[in-house]
Amino acid sequence: MFDPHFEDNYITGNNGFALCDKEVERYISVVPSENQLSYSKKPFNVFIHFGMNTATGREWGSAQETLDDFTIKDIDAHQWISVIKKSGATGVVLTCKHHDGFCLWDTKQTDFSVMNTPLGRDIVRLVSDECRLNGLDFGVYLSPWDMHEKSYATDGYNDFFCAQLTELLTNYGDIFEVWLDGAKGADATAFNYDWERYYELIRRLQPKANIAVCGPDIRWVGNEAGKSRKNEFSVVPLSLTEAKKTEENSQHDLSGKSVKKFSEQTADLGSRQVLQSADKLCWYPAEVDVSIRKGWFWNEKDNGSVKSSGKLFRIYIGSVGNNCGLLLNVPPAADGKIPKKEAKALIGLGKKIRRIKEKPVLVQSFGQLKDGVGYLEFKFNSVKKLRYCFIREDISKSQRIEKFDLYITTPKGRHRRVCKGSVIGSGKIIPMRRRAIGAVLVIRQSRSVPCIEEIGFYE
Repeated sequence: MFDPHFEDNYITGNNGFALCDKEVERYISVVPSENQLSYSKKPFNVFIHFGMNTATGREWGSAQETLDDFTIKDIDAHQWISVIKKSGATGVVLTCKHHDGFCLWDTKQTDFSVMNTPLGRDIVRLVSDECRLNGLDFGVYLSPWDMHEKSYATDGYNDFFCAQLTELLTNYGDIFEVWLDGAKGADATAFNYDWERYYELIRRLQPKANIAVCGPDIRWVGNEAGKSRKNEFSVVPLSLTEAKKTEENSQHDLSGKSVKKFSEQTADLGSRQVLQSADKLCWYPAEVDVSIRKGWFWNEKDNGSVKSSGKLFRIYIGSVGNNCGLLLNVPPAADGKIPKKEAKALIGLGKKIRRIKEKPVLVQSFGQLKDGVGYLEFKFNSVKKLRYCFIREDISKSQRIEKFDLYITTPKGRHRRVCKGSVIGSGKIIPMRRRAIGAVLVIRQSRSVPCIEEIGFYE
């Protein structure tokens, strides 16, 4: 045992940092947009990679594909969305066109589309319709890099890309997320995408859509292995929204073994030390994108790499439970269905997610804490077998809490620390297996007075 020093909190010392000054006011003046706020409340979505690469067994294409190479005869979009809904996800982002240039919808801009194959069905229409029937949000991924289009790397290509983007944003209902990356092959012709033009088009046609990764609303976490930083801040330097910085690194790593090691600078994106040297700041939450299997597209040789529901749940806790969004890639197979192994893992994941809040012990909302309140004490009506604690800040007032300790009160009345934490933001999930008659949340360090939307304890 040790003395928890509850009185050593943000009010009495704030860990040696200023609680309220002009610089702190600058930090907390940065808040999410309405679109970003909506995203924070529905942070788990599924990526679907499906297309020419599913048929050919490639990841990025070869630039030599023809319509004859797309040999898939049928798809079961109903099965896709039914399984995905059971995973606990609230939205789907579909790869409408990957780098090979093959289009999954009835585009008028090129003949290189699914409509000119024996399948002959608008897959974007099928998936978006199933999403709406099942209450899921629908989003689109359109690769800026196009190996097939002859106008690529000319001034006319930006017109071509915007025409395709317009089709997707006007013919398939509300779009909740537009996912853009800057991936290019090493031998791709040098070409500058007109990002600002793309953004303006999206804002005008789908004003409620977040623009992710190579976009100003949601940032790439920095790897594709399902990992987030220990301190994943949402208030960061505005310079991070520069698309070129993401463009150089995105869509490369899958295994996690060669994840780019963060430099001292990139490992810390939002501490006071970083923010004080940045002229302009922005709200730019992280999204963790990771595949359920080794590749982004289904390939039979990778069938042994499918992640279990337990592994997926750990990724969920480390992303959604660590102030991030999660975009889990689930690629259907060449038979047009999500394979049984993936389906089983997804259904198991959904059960584990629902289990978090299935048995509430105590849930309270607070808002801005009252003057003189540096820690919050909770008492249960009997001994409880705690499994999770969920904490969420009111991020409409920015991200404020920088350090905290969570203690449980044992049946003998002692306090034991179960979490020494830092960032909370849109959500912190703390797993535990403890018998307790109460708990204490001590906020050690904060940017101004904390605003806590919710704290919940669950058996």
